[in-house]
Amino acid sequence: MLTQNLIQVGDKAPDFSAIAVHEQEFKEIHLSDYKGKYLILLFYPLDFTFVCPTEITSFSDMFDQIKSLNAEILGISVDSEYCHLAWMQLDRESGGVGDLKYPLVSDLSKQISLSYNVLNHEGKSLRGLFIIDPEGIIQHILVNNLDVGRSVNETLRTLQAIQYVQGNPDEVCPANWQPGHATIKNNPLYAKEYFRSI
Repeated sequence: MLTQNLIQVGDKAPDFSAIAVHEQEFKEIHLSDYKGKYLILLFYPLDFTFVCPTEITSFSDMFDQIKSLNAEILGISVDSEYCHLAWMQLDRESGGVGDLKYPLVSDLSKQISLSYNVLNHEGKSLRGLFIIDPEGIIQHILVNNLDVGRSVNETLRTLQAIQYVQGNPDEVCPANWQPGHATIKNNPLYAKEYFRSI
């Protein structure tokens, strides 16, 4: 019997291995392949749908900027690798995704979606987004229902904020923080400097 796993920010990311499609080829990937890098896991319901290709292609279009931050992306759905390949071989104007800059992972067994607690009652993956740090720790979780797409720009901003506070452990990022903006000292006395400045 399949059982959901309850995970939260700060937990070790559940390990997995699976077949992925990248550059028109099948390859086996392991979560451990990405140790030492930040990793964005991008769960989505199904290939050949409506919201999904807008997300998948938007993340691909921003991939170089994300990669420049020592980060990679894996798209994951419960489709087979053959379905992924067919979707990639269809151009965007026809509802496909074309060539992508990151792999799409087949979770046909639904075990990965279960382990990340994003499998819904219909057997589809919800729109789960996880940012995992180079040590394999989950730093961010966002889960949308099927009909609402995610923001690539907000994902990028969140990744940058995570990297900033990990590199500056005495500081925290306030709401709507952007790179180059003021942060808050993680100290009651020094924090007042920020609040006086806004």
